Amino acid sequence: MACVDPDDVLLRGTLDLIVVDGTLTNLIEEQLITLNRSRADPLTGRFGVLPITKAQVEVVVDSAQVVKAEETEDGTYRLPSDFRGQVGHAYQLRFTLNEGTRYVSSQQVMLPVSPIDKARVQFNPVSLPPGLYPTNFRAGYDAFVDTNDPPGQRNYYRWDWILYEKQKWCKSCYQSIYIDTMQTRYIQNGVVATMKQAIENCVNPLTVFTAFGFPNGDWYSDYLCRTPCWARIRNYNLNVFDDQLSNGGLLVGRKVAQVPLLTRQPALMQLRQSSLTAEAYRYFYLFQQQTQNTGGLADTPPTALVGNVRNVANAREAVVGFFTASTVAVKEIWLDKKDATKLPLGAYDDAGNIVQDDDELFYALKVRLPTQGPEGPPFTPGSHGRFITAPCTPGPNQTPLKPEGWRD
Repeated sequence: MACVDPDDVLLRGTLDLIVVDGTLTNLIEEQLITLNRSRADPLTGRFGVLPITKAQVEVVVDSAQVVKAEETEDGTYRLPSDFRGQVGHAYQLRFTLNEGTRYVSSQQVMLPVSPIDKARVQFNPVSLPPGLYPTNFRAGYDAFVDTNDPPGQRNYYRWDWILYEKQKWCKSCYQSIYIDTMQTRYIQNGVVATMKQAIENCVNPLTVFTAFGFPNGDWYSDYLCRTPCWARIRNYNLNVFDDQLSNGGLLVGRKVAQVPLLTRQPALMQLRQSSLTAEAYRYFYLFQQQTQNTGGLADTPPTALVGNVRNVANAREAVVGFFTASTVAVKEIWLDKKDATKLPLGAYDDAGNIVQDDDELFYALKVRLPTQGPEGPPFTPGSHGRFITAPCTPGPNQTPLKPEGWRD
């Protein structure tokens, strides 16, 4: 699931599980579904995540209309740009793996949600829980909302946040370099011709350069964004609510976000109030209890939670995660960060050196300084190399689309 890094969850035994994460919304935004496979180390119990690629993914609307999703990056599938969920309609996820195994979710009806009446933020030097970031960094912004809960009906809520920060670097390659385009020369009818081929990927440097000079061991090459790009940083925990005790009336000052202070640069906080079906609420509530109420060495390690997706041919296979559809009410808050009384997470590196302003986000997210990748091979023999940049590929963690409410 997107809210908890699977690398941080310790499970007993050896696991090989499919993990599904997808929430359709009514908003004008990318509608994404992610498919991963988690595999546990038989000795340590810690598991890594492998994206599931080349799957056929589709959403069925009201048991009639089929909408296909396109894989935009490994394990991430995007529905058409004009697709939006609508209140009262039923949605079902279906996907088929490359080897032919088919999976299907339960139907999820999109329910309405109350608007956010008011929202406020407050800088808090100890907003974040201890241990979330290195050096016990805890500074951030607490966010609170007021909303009217409709009486006479059972309502289930979920709150999330997205922090948008302007992003300078768009691609990092591990022990490899990024190539945008390759040019090949060939003879055609006695004449030398050239052909350019788009690559847009990390490649082994020795397939591009004949000269050596790349370091041994761990090394990265990083590439600037070709176009404007915004990083999306999302909530690290779950926040769900059942209105059975407050059925009807005003919810005042509900704390819905603890957003880290990553940089000194202005940023946009988006608060999201979502409707949940009863089935989705039960799943996310159990997930919240399991992942946020553990942590001590004496605690029982959490177990994988089976959601509403099943193998069509093998009902015994456990599939983790949940597919649902939610109406989302949004409130944007611009953070100029002038009220921050602590330095941000990305302000200094491990050696205590000041990080350049526009590299603070990179350091805060990757805990290392960027290393500009080498120039690309020239198209004309004997000329200088080409400055290589990377596109801002749409995905869960970044977008080339200017967020609504962003101030230039």
